Amino acid sequence: MAPRPSEPPQVIPPLVTALNGVIRSAWEGLPELEPLPVNPGLDRIEGVLDGEGLLISNELLRCRGVRKIHLELAQLGRGLQILHCVWFPDPRFDLPIFGADIVAGPAGVSAAIVDLSPVSEALPGSIDRALAALPKHPFRQSRDLPGWGTIFSPHVCFIRPDGPDEEDLFQQQVSNVLDVLHRAVLAATCEPADAAPTIDRYEGQLNYCLQQKRNDKTRRVLEKAFDAEWADRYIELLLFDNPCRPE
Repeated sequence: MAPRPSEPPQVIPPLVTALNGVIRSAWEGLPELEPLPVNPGLDRIEGVLDGEGLLISNELLRCRGVRKIHLELAQLGRGLQILHCVWFPDPRFDLPIFGADIVAGPAGVSAAIVDLSPVSEALPGSIDRALAALPKHPFRQSRDLPGWGTIFSPHVCFIRPDGPDEEDLFQQQVSNVLDVLHRAVLAATCEPADAAPTIDRYEGQLNYCLQQKRNDKTRRVLEKAFDAEWADRYIELLLFDNPCRPE
């Protein structure tokens, strides 16, 4: 692997900037919030893809009830921008997995998804009811979930925003979803490591990570920019690392 420095893009899409701020605001005030170390060489990554510089930055945190918060920002040359964020719960707490992704280019945002994904048969009742009560935005361009998308909840929002007005609505959707999760984290209690619900949530999170690793598009991009071994390491150690068995 012989990466060369990338050039920063001239313009960051407004939705990427806005969601970066929304996510950072959402983790303020979480109990026992602290940074997590990033594996050496993975906090800031530079490479080349199709002749353009690729820059990836990663930030990790954790708090009581959430084993890892991962915020990734990627830039390809002067055009493509990606925001990827996942909050992985501690299996001892009855909490879902938050996930949000934005893919934006010079022509606008091509994909935007947000969800609180269950790690057992269904979302906790209070969270399911809170999500059902959120405003329903009539987005004009819904997108189909991938074949492995059975891990998502019935409330998943996966769209191609049709103009600045829908980008604003999607930003509000993410903010509302994170507000639901923030309140759930504050209220969550720790259950015994050997309790049946804890083991069930642990196995559900393992399945979530396994299904996400089936996203061949992500793997192909990383392999092309770096190599197969590096792509596997990045996915296994950072993007979708398996939770430790509760103790």
